[in-house]
Amino acid sequence: MRLSDRVVLIAGAGSGIGRATAHAMGSEDAAIIATDIDRSQAEAVTAELRDMGVKAIALAMDVTDGNSVRDTVARSIRHFDRIDVLVNSAGVWPADGLIDMDEAAWDRDLQVCLTGTFLTCKHVLPHMIRQRSGAIVSITSVNGLEFLGAEAYSSAKAGVISLTKAVAVRYGPDGVRANAIAPATIQTPIWEASHREDPELFERLTRLYPLGRVGSPEDVAHAAVFLASEEANWISGVVLPVDGGFLAGRQGFVDETKDRQ
Repeated sequence: MRLSDRVVLIAGAGSGIGRATAHAMGSEDAAIIATDIDRSQAEAVTAELRDMGVKAIALAMDVTDGNSVRDTVARSIRHFDRIDVLVNSAGVWPADGLIDMDEAAWDRDLQVCLTGTFLTCKHVLPHMIRQRSGAIVSITSVNGLEFLGAEAYSSAKAGVISLTKAVAVRYGPDGVRANAIAPATIQTPIWEASHREDPELFERLTRLYPLGRVGSPEDVAHAAVFLASEEANWISGVVLPVDGGFLAGRQGFVDETKDRQ
C-alpha cells in the first residue's frame, strides 16, 4: 500500500476529481479527511470510503474563507494528530470572455481556485513543517499553461502553478514537497449542464486528444496518488500534465496545413 499510515486532507472531495482522489488514496490505505463546501457531499463520500474499510471523516470547508479553513485544519489535527498530504481540488465552472465578464465572476474564479489554494497551504503547512514531512498536490489545469479561454479561471490556475513552485522552494528544506497536476478535459459533474445542452460535446472534444478520449477523474486521481507517495520523494515543484497528449501538439493543425508545407 503506497499511502499506509498517511493522513490526507482533500479540499473539494465531494465530487469529480476530489471524490476520485479520495477513493484512490483510500484504496492505498490512507486515512481521508473529506472536505467540501457542501457537507452532505463530503458525508456521502465518507460513507463510501467507510464501506471500503477506510478511516475517514467528513468536514464542511469553504476554501475562500480563512476562518473556515483554519477551523477545519484544526479539527483534522485534533482527530488524526497530523496531516501528511494536502490535495487542493476545489473548483468552479469558469466564466469566459474578458470584456463581458463582470467583476464578481472574476473574483469568484480567483477566490475559489487561487485564494483557496493559498489558504489551505497557509494553514496546513505549519503542521507539515512541525512533522518535517508533507506532500501537497494541487489541481491546476492546462488552462494555466496555454490560453484556452476562461481568462479568470486560467489566470487563477497559472497562479496555482506559481504558488506550487514557491511552496516547493521555500519549504523544501522543511521536508515538504509541492507539485501540481494540469488536467485537460475531465468528464466530471461540472460538465453535466453543458453536456445535456450539447450531447455531442465530448465526441467533438475527443478529436483534440491524441489518445482518443477525454479524461476521467480517475486519470487525475492516479497521478495524485503517485505524487503523494514515496515513489515521488525526489519530485517537487513540477507541473504534471494529465491531458491525453493535448499539450504535445495539434494534429488537426498538421492536417490543415500539410499541403502547404
